[in-house]
Amino acid sequence: MTAHPGTSRLSELPRRRILGSSVASMGWDECLALLRGLIGQQRFTRVTFLNANNANIASRDPEFARALQDFLILPDGIGVDIAARLLYGRRFPANLNGTDFVPALLAAEERPLKVGLIGTRRENADAAATRLKALAPAHEYLVIRDGFFREDEEPAILAELEAIRPDILLVAMGVPRQELWIARRLDERHCTLPIAVGALLDFLSGAVPRAPQWVRRLRMEWVFRLMLEPRRLWRRYVVGNPLFLARVMRQRLSRGRK
Repeated sequence: MTAHPGTSRLSELPRRRILGSSVASMGWDECLALLRGLIGQQRFTRVTFLNANNANIASRDPEFARALQDFLILPDGIGVDIAARLLYGRRFPANLNGTDFVPALLAAEERPLKVGLIGTRRENADAAATRLKALAPAHEYLVIRDGFFREDEEPAILAELEAIRPDILLVAMGVPRQELWIARRLDERHCTLPIAVGALLDFLSGAVPRAPQWVRRLRMEWVFRLMLEPRRLWRRYVVGNPLFLARVMRQRLSRGRK
């Protein structure tokens, strides 16, 4: 396979540190070229996305924070943009949230790839695979397992991944479980690009509706999700967002003192 421009720059990418996590700072097209290049070179790279909620979890979970050090972290949402403005004077060049970026990556790649899906409920994963096939028909989509497997089932899952070795593996188990599972269990034997995708498969399946386009343009999708699931998400957003901003301000004050 032919490498795409930007692959060699992985270690040289400009990054911004948000609450201890080093987040890549690049434009949409640059990121597409980078990940396509990594796939072309079959260069094993763990990928995830940082938003305000993930940053809060990393702030209180040292194991999760350590695991993130081995990931290419992409910026997701208005929270990290606000943090970047407060800490670095400007927002990230692009909102590389996985819900939009992962389907765009698959659509941009013309070479036929093997794409594995693991996580969420089986019916949602199957429906997501069907949706992805419609969006990016060049690729083969393989549902490996739902996200509710037992520990004693892991050897069989890992053996299946070794046999298939997908180019991209979409892991949808929720934060921080998906990142910890990728960090602990996966290496270059199992896939090229494991991507922690959160609720992406649920969105693609239609099990969880996305906000209208105009709400997304306003960067207020979190408000839409809160209205849909207030009991489950109120702590993440109503408590978590102010807490995230307070932590960012503390980071800013700490930098100022130094």
